[in-house]
Amino acid sequence: MTRDIDCAWAGPWTWVGCLNKSSGKSRQAQAPTIVMFLVQQDTELPYVTGTSVVALKYKDGILMAADMGGSYGSTIRYKSVERIKPIGKHSLLGASGEISDFQELLRNLDELILYDNMWDDGNSLGPKELHSYLTRVMYNRRNKFDPLWNSLVLGGVKNGQKYLGMVSMIGVNFEDSHVATGFGNHLARPILRDEWHENLSYEDGVKLLEKCMRVLLYRDRSAVNKLQIAKITEEGTTISQPYALKTFWGFTAFQNPTAGAEGSW
Repeated sequence: MTRDIDCAWAGPWTWVGCLNKSSGKSRQAQAPTIVMFLVQQDTELPYVTGTSVVALKYKDGILMAADMGGSYGSTIRYKSVERIKPIGKHSLLGASGEISDFQELLRNLDELILYDNMWDDGNSLGPKELHSYLTRVMYNRRNKFDPLWNSLVLGGVKNGQKYLGMVSMIGVNFEDSHVATGFGNHLARPILRDEWHENLSYEDGVKLLEKCMRVLLYRDRSAVNKLQIAKITEEGTTISQPYALKTFWGFTAFQNPTAGAEGSW
């Protein structure tokens, strides 16, 4: 048996051509026809990814930090990827993981905010509502076995109430006074548990985030020394220009990192 239709497939959201070779029951020669249609191919594995996001509450609002690296496997392919974005009037969203999936989430959130604004009823979605929405989106995609490959941090301030939460790629979520994704869960959270307190000033909050990001830079292969720190208060959102941290690489442990390790070469 021969196939009646041959298709040529291409990339995501790409026009695809199919050649109809059916000759019909009469076996009379027919001219082949080409049918064009649009096919969507979703992200099945992460390709370009960002690493940790770290965020905390301080006395006036929320602070969030992330570097600007985009890794293609083990290669840091891009060094100007913004992974912190304002959402609506009251929220900040930071993401680690697949960059294209983060962009898809931003498109969905833009539509949600636009729809909310069209009501023009004086109400607007706050960080708690957006966090709840993201948990449903991530869990829904997980149940379809087609997850969005991101871990998300959502923080904001509305009516004087500070809110900070995270959600994983399978919908696991929680709210806390400080959160982190990726390696930040292992390397930054212990620092935050020791040094964070409710009355942190803006300056002390920035220093604490920079300390966390410096440790991540030393220990996380995918981190780059180019970061942004964002803050959100009742007055609005501010995202810093990219900058680099001062580092010191002369530690003895860095000169011979496997010294004393059992089973090392």
